[in-house]
Amino acid sequence: MSARLVLVLGDLFIPDRALDIPLKFKKLLTPGKIGQILCLGNLTSKEPYDFLRSIAPDLQIVKGDFDIDAPNLALSRVVAHGGLRIGFTHGHTIVPPGDPDALLIAARHMDVDVLLWGGTMRFEAYELEGKFFVNPGSATGAVGTGSWREEDGPEGGVPSFCLMDVQGDVLVLYVYQLKKDANGVESVGVEKVSFRKNGAGGS
Repeated sequence: MSARLVLVLGDLFIPDRALDIPLKFKKLLTPGKIGQILCLGNLTSKEPYDFLRSIAPDLQIVKGDFDIDAPNLALSRVVAHGGLRIGFTHGHTIVPPGDPDALLIAARHMDVDVLLWGGTMRFEAYELEGKFFVNPGSATGAVGTGSWREEDGPEGGVPSFCLMDVQGDVLVLYVYQLKKDANGVESVGVEKVSFRKNGAGGS
């Protein structure tokens, strides 16, 4: 397969803070469509692990701060897709959490073009000094301690995950978010963000 989709998700907190991945997401995440999964930690139980393994056998996981039953997981890892080096970490080792300068230092230390991180439970994607930074948010909408916002509402945050399509030096990111309208009707919104490796510097 010349290009394969990579699923990026994390901070599931099943069953601690959420019962399951939303059904509308599960219907989208079917076997045969995804080549690799990069999980940013905090699964917190075996059931989501088994579900992710059923989607794609190539499941790469890093340790989240609440993955106490998985002491052997690495805190960060690097994979290569096309011409891009992609690093991923849960993010609890980034101090201050989610800080762009701290993330840039981590990306340079890992020698990556793209850095995926979790821990804030909110989707973010931006470029900084020729590198691309992505936080897929929480696939269940779980809210972390100290991260609740009034706009999240009483039921928590906005569930989200990302799919990456890498071809050469170009990464196309598809962001899936489960949103509710004023009547409480759920729908999945999809946005697209692109990143092209600038080729300046690096090796």
